[in-house]
Amino acid sequence: MLDINITKTLQGSAGSMELDVNCAIEEHDFVAVSGPSGSGKTTFLRILAGLEEASGNIEVFGKSWLNAKKSLPPQKRGLGFVFQDYALFANMSVEENLLFANKDKELAKHLLALTELDELKAQLPNRLSGGQKQRVSLCRALMKRPQLLLMDEPLSALDPFMRTKLQQDILTLHKEFGTTTIMVSHDPSEIYRLANRVIELSHGKIIHDASPKEALLKTQGSQKFSLTGELLDIFKTDVIYVAIVAIGQQIVEIVLDENEAKSFQVGERVQVSTKAFSPSLSKV
Repeated sequence: MLDINITKTLQGSAGSMELDVNCAIEEHDFVAVSGPSGSGKTTFLRILAGLEEASGNIEVFGKSWLNAKKSLPPQKRGLGFVFQDYALFANMSVEENLLFANKDKELAKHLLALTELDELKAQLPNRLSGGQKQRVSLCRALMKRPQLLLMDEPLSALDPFMRTKLQQDILTLHKEFGTTTIMVSHDPSEIYRLANRVIELSHGKIIHDASPKEALLKTQGSQKFSLTGELLDIFKTDVIYVAIVAIGQQIVEIVLDENEAKSFQVGERVQVSTKAFSPSLSKV
């Protein structure tokens, strides 16, 4: 069990904000932390890792990492951290990057085989693709068999195909090593595929704590689907109005009547839903 009760005053573009997170996380959980930019997600991970100071208490599997009297340094917390920028040693081979964390050659061999990197073990990082670098970073984070693995949007720079491949690698390693994993992500499909719990932050506070299905599926009543996007344009054609909405990487058209068209403004976040195969638009 992780018991977390922390506070920290943050400075952002909109002024000061109080990060205030109080939650308990079960051992072996895979928790996704989501929320808008500037909501405190990365700072929350860095406080758990001991990379930033905070007030409060952090107790991990019966051991106090943070209290009123002490704060354990990062190297004594026994965790793994996977960053967005890989953070590999450029002058070390793939295998040497892993062995720098732990001299266990058998474990390094096993991890490289699991992630299909064994044939690249002698390569330097600058000879690797982004996906390969991220797999090396993930393997290195697991070299000390950490009880807690923290990941800050580890796949954000990768193309969709590679993201899906690495998501499976992450899930395989999470299960095999029995870690408790906390991952910051903005990708709904990634969250749904990997996590068993979603904690959503807004302005430093937890506003939603639920299963991925409860957090991500927004349908109500007889709605068949519900998707959130940005309203790009509204224009009249003949006797109807058409709304253009961006949903992820897709652009869709929704037919509106005149009253509906006047109730929306370009740039708004909107929800596209359907009942009996008739799409409708509503404000988020």
